Amino acid sequence: MPFIPVNSPDIGKFEKKKIIECIDSGWISSEGPFVSEFESKFAQIVDREFGIAVSSGTAALDIAVKALNISEGDEVILPSFSIISCVAAIVKAGAKPVLIDSKLDTWNMDISKIEEKINKKTKAIMVVHTYGLPVEMDEVLELTKKYNLFLIEDAAEMHGQTYKNRKCGSFGDISTFSFYPNKHITTGEGGMLVCDSEKIADRCRSLRNLCFQKNKRFVHEELGWNYRITSLQAALGIAQINKLEKNVIKKRKIGNLYRKYLENNKNIILPIKKTNYARNIYWVFGLILKKNSLKDISFIMESLKKSGIGTRPFFWPVHLQPVFKKKGWFKNEAYPNSEYMANNGFYLPSGLSLKEIEIEYICEQLNIILQDISK
Repeated sequence: MPFIPVNSPDIGKFEKKKIIECIDSGWISSEGPFVSEFESKFAQIVDREFGIAVSSGTAALDIAVKALNISEGDEVILPSFSIISCVAAIVKAGAKPVLIDSKLDTWNMDISKIEEKINKKTKAIMVVHTYGLPVEMDEVLELTKKYNLFLIEDAAEMHGQTYKNRKCGSFGDISTFSFYPNKHITTGEGGMLVCDSEKIADRCRSLRNLCFQKNKRFVHEELGWNYRITSLQAALGIAQINKLEKNVIKKRKIGNLYRKYLENNKNIILPIKKTNYARNIYWVFGLILKKNSLKDISFIMESLKKSGIGTRPFFWPVHLQPVFKKKGWFKNEAYPNSEYMANNGFYLPSGLSLKEIEIEYICEQLNIILQDISK
C-alpha cells in the first residue's frame, strides 16, 4: 500500500474553478471581493457579526491578544497542553501566561482549576478546544462574567463543532480559527478572527494591515503586522465552506471506523465518542498508551512509519518547552495530565481523503505492534 500521510486534504473541481475565477478577475492580493466574501460567509457559519481573515491561525492569536490591549503586567490563563502559538501570542505581548492542567478524558483544560489562578492581574482566559471535543464553556463563561475577564476562544480545530448546539467560535470576545491543510476548511495557510463588536473588528483589521490610517496611510500611531490573507486563499476558502457539513460527517465516520477496529485493544485509551455537551468531531484521531505499556510512542510511531503510515505526537506542554525553561519560567510547576498525554499520546492519519481500506490497514498494523509490545 502507498504511504499514508498524517493528513490528506480534499481539494476538488469546485476549488479549482473558484481559484481560476479569482485569477481571471485580477484580484489576487489581499484586496478585492473574494476576501470580504470569505469573511462574511465564515462569520455566518459560526453565528458571528464580523470575520477578519488573516495569514494564519497564529496571526489570529497575535492580533486577538493585542486587540484586547493585553500587555505587560497582565496575566492570561490557558492550558499547558496546547500548541506553542497560544502562549507565544501572550508572551510576545509582554503579558504573563498562567497555566492550567488538562483532563485525561477530554484532553481539554480542567476548568475546575481556573478560579484558583485568578487574581487582580488576570485580564483574560484563553480556552483551547483540543483535537475533537470542546472545552466545557458554561463554567468558563460564568468565571469571565464574575471576574470581568476577556475570553479568547481558540477554535482552530473546531470548524463545524458545537457546544450544547451552540457553534464553537461563537463564545469569545474574540475567537480564532486556522485554515491549515489539516483543518475542515483549508486555504493552505490562513486564519480568521470572529467577534460581535464592530470596535474590536475594526481594531483587528488595522492590526493585520500594519495599522495604516485612512487619511494618513504611511503615518503610524502604533505597530501592527502584515498578516493579510490573499484573494487566492480566500477563493479556496469560499469553495471549502460549502463542504463543511459534509466534511464533519466524513470526520465522524473516520473516527467511528477507527473505534470499530481498535476498540478491543487493551493497550490504548481511545478518544471519547461523546459527552453530555458535544459529539466528538475527531479533528484528529488520537490515542494514548496505557501506563502498563512496555514501549514508548517513539517506538510505535517509528514502527508505523516502517509500515508506510504517518503519525504525529501530541502537543508538548508549555511548561516543559525548552525556550521557556532557558528563561527560568514555570519552575516547580507540574501538570501531570498534560505531561502524561504528551509523553504517551499520538495521532493517526485523519485527513479528509482517507479511505476505509487505509483505516483498516492502519489499525491492523497498529494492533500487531501493540500486541507484540504487550507480551
